[in-house]
Amino acid sequence: MKVVIQRVTRARVTVSGREVASLDRGFLLLVGVSTQDTEADAASLARKISGLRIFEDTEGKMNLGLDEVRGEILAVPQFTLLGDCRRGRRPDFNQAARPEQGQALFEALCRVLVAMGCGVKKGAFQEHMQVELVNDGPVTLILDSKEFKK
Repeated sequence: MKVVIQRVTRARVTVSGREVASLDRGFLLLVGVSTQDTEADAASLARKISGLRIFEDTEGKMNLGLDEVRGEILAVPQFTLLGDCRRGRRPDFNQAARPEQGQALFEALCRVLVAMGCGVKKGAFQEHMQVELVNDGPVTLILDSKEFKK
């Protein structure tokens, strides 16, 4: 699984002009699931995400976690994170999970985050979404479950 984490002051997802989810302070997660991913990958990423301390304390240091700033998570499924652009001009999505597997593991990630005490809102799976955000910092991090397996 690949997850792009953006620290945001606000974010929202709309589908066909209708708001699906929004939040103020927190994380916007763009989540890509590969054919090789498992529920163990989802759980390990959820543990890492829920424990990240990337909000600034009174001294301007990244010492505060999501819970300490009363932040939430907006998780957005995004299979295009698995696009391979090494050859040609059109991405190859062969490593992206099929929709059934992708949705199941996306939901597993969200379930573990909720079980760890995070407030989680979600984008719409298999929909054309518009994602708006204000990246705070900007702070953007990339996590890949393959890196945790080493």
